[in-house]
Amino acid sequence: MKIYLLSAGAGILVGIIYSVLNIRSPAPPLVALVGLLGILIGEQIIPVGKQLMAGSGIAAAWRQAQCAPHIFGLLPGRQAEADTAEMMVTAEEKRS
Repeated sequence: MKIYLLSAGAGILVGIIYSVLNIRSPAPPLVALVGLLGILIGEQIIPVGKQLMAGSGIAAAWRQAQCAPHIFGLLPGRQAEADTAEMMVTAEEKRS
């Protein structure tokens, strides 16, 4: 939850600075959010593509590239689950 509050605080601070300088934000909020989503999805194309080229199915490639945590982030209260999953992946990689 702390990271969400810090992110919101940083956004508010930037908004105050824009207001003091009497400038408008560079893009309407919806356009900016869609652009950020595009960046996040674009970052996953290469890792998922590598998994697909290695013979994995799309669902397995998505999981192995750990796309969901990267795109959607960790929901509050999910840190313990993420730590456990990360330990399992690390152990699995060591066995390979």
